[in-house]
Amino acid sequence: MLGGISIWQLLIVLGIIILIFGTKKLRNVGSDLGGAVKGFKQAVNEEGKEDKDGKTQAKVSHEEQPNTYDVRAEEKKAADSVEEREERK
Repeated sequence: MLGGISIWQLLIVLGIIILIFGTKKLRNVGSDLGGAVKGFKQAVNEEGKEDKDGKTQAKVSHEEQPNTYDVRAEEKKAADSVEEREERK
């Protein structure tokens, strides 16, 4: 069985794990793992769905703001700093 590991050895290891982490922590880990697997399955099933034309639809999320670089603002800032230096002279 399982490369020479008996059922008694597995029970001993399980008992040690329960003593170290406690049942509440193991229950939380189990529910988190189950939720992750359920979410993964839902995502895979939704990805495979097709619309009326037979094309798959990609979902786009705009929750996070992209990191952009505003060149015009940088140029204006540089021009303002040049004007300030000229005014000081």
